[in-house]
Amino acid sequence: MVKLEGVIAIAAEEVALRSTSGYPAPYQPRVAGRTKRALGDAFGLTNFGVNLTRVPPGAASALRHSHTKQDEFIYILEGAPTLVTNAGETQLAPGMCAGFPHGTGDAHQLVNRTDRDVVYLEVGDRTPGDEPDYPDDDVAAHMGPDGKWRFTHKDGSSY
Repeated sequence: MVKLEGVIAIAAEEVALRSTSGYPAPYQPRVAGRTKRALGDAFGLTNFGVNLTRVPPGAASALRHSHTKQDEFIYILEGAPTLVTNAGETQLAPGMCAGFPHGTGDAHQLVNRTDRDVVYLEVGDRTPGDEPDYPDDDVAAHMGPDGKWRFTHKDGSSY
C-alpha cells in the first residue's frame, strides 16, 4: 500500500497501476489484462478498499466468488459488462451499480463479452476473517498474516 502523504485529492491516473493477479497460474488467463488502481490505499484508507478497475474484452473481473464477511459494491463507468451471479446473467451499462452483501453465498463476477474495455469502481470492506468461496473452481483463498491472499486447492493442497 502506498499512501500519498499530505495529498487531499489526485487524478485517479496518478495512482499506480496493478496488472498482476494472485490467482494460481491455471486461473490467471481468465483475468488477463485486468488492471486496478487502488484509489483508497493512496489515501491510507484501511476499513475499506476502492479500486478503479479496467477489464479488457474477453476477460473477467475475477473468478466467480462470494464472501463470508466482506461486502462489495460496483459502479459501472464505461462499457457493458455481464454480471454473472447465482441468479443468472444481467447486462450492465454505465451508471448502473450492484451490491453483494456478505454471507448470502451469492457468487458474482463481471465478464466482458464486448469489444470495448469495461471500467468500474469496486468498493469492498476489509473485515478480517473473510473466507471467499469459489463455487465454479477448485480454489480456496486464505488471508496470510501479512494481509496477502494465499490460494490452495479446496482440499488445502498447494498449487
